[in-house]
Amino acid sequence: MATALFINVTVDAAIAGDAAAAKKLDEACPVDIFAASASGVSIVEENLDECTLCELCEQAFPGQVTVKKLYEE
Repeated sequence: MATALFINVTVDAAIAGDAAAAKKLDEACPVDIFAASASGVSIVEENLDECTLCELCEQAFPGQVTVKKLYEE
């Protein structure tokens, strides 16, 4: 889990260590929040506040990737 000023991004453990899933997330995100490696996906925390709330990551992995708007709480 990673936290930014406006959003919180979570990636389910079931896909976090999957290199293919990591690549798909990395390619889906237009603002490079996700970084793919052979060991899985990592969240680039300094890019979190650039999120456009496009939901492409959530659409790529429904129920396994969540972008929560912190300002709605």
